[in-house]
Amino acid sequence: MIRIRKFAAIDIGSNAMRLLITNIVEQEGKEAQFNKNALVRVPIRLGQDSFTVGEISQENISRMVDAMKAFQLLMKVHKVEKYKAFATSAMREAYNAKEVVEIIKEKSEIDIEIIDGKEEAIIIASTDFHHLLKTDQTYLYVDVGGGSTEFSLFSNGQIKASKSFKAGTVRLINEMVCDIVWEEMEKWIKIITQDYDEVILIGSGGNINKIFKMSGKLEDKPMSFIYLNSQYSFLNSLTYEQRISEIGLNPDRADVIIPALQIYLNAMKWSGARNIYVPKIGLSDGIVKAMYYDKI
Repeated sequence: MIRIRKFAAIDIGSNAMRLLITNIVEQEGKEAQFNKNALVRVPIRLGQDSFTVGEISQENISRMVDAMKAFQLLMKVHKVEKYKAFATSAMREAYNAKEVVEIIKEKSEIDIEIIDGKEEAIIIASTDFHHLLKTDQTYLYVDVGGGSTEFSLFSNGQIKASKSFKAGTVRLINEMVCDIVWEEMEKWIKIITQDYDEVILIGSGGNINKIFKMSGKLEDKPMSFIYLNSQYSFLNSLTYEQRISEIGLNPDRADVIIPALQIYLNAMKWSGARNIYVPKIGLSDGIVKAMYYDKI
């Protein structure tokens, strides 16, 4: 006898908003299975407002309200039992964030919680990596968002360190990441990985998922540093328009994919990693699992 429950996660990021609806299959004597039922992504670039002028614009507030109304209806149709909506870097830094949260609550009945970088990293790390990780190896998990990048180091199947840096793709295309942030990131990665002979990267985020999809590799196969670097050089040689017309990238992906690759490549270089796995997991997955196991 099995029981199927439906949980949802809303991730309000700096580059896009996402709704993930997950089927949780419960069977006596077995571990719960988490199967993605639906994933909806809306490209509302809140970071462009927040990082450049310090507030979410009225236009984007209106778009957020419409998106949240749609998310609410989708959750109702799917008969979602429980949900959480978390906002990250862009909303953290917008001085009208509280007002935006109140408007969305009034118009769509969705409660939004704004979380800090440390909470974000912990939630992402709560995602179950056991099916990915070999206990005798060391992994650096890298989640690149629009406003920040979250890192978590796993060794012997356990999390050893976790940190968030204000270096995201939307910040980078607006030239808002200073050298000090890069230097701090490099120093932290080198320090936490220095005692390990070999480190493997796990990449998360829409940009690395797109690169992985373009590679044609099977899900359990990694991409090498050499391959990732060649893709970076190739994409960087194209104009923004060419990335859209010739490669087929979405307009909101075609500009941020370059700085995202810079972060992944630097993380590999500083940690000494030669390979990166891309298992298609992120904050939304972490939210669902953290909810299910009563961690949030």
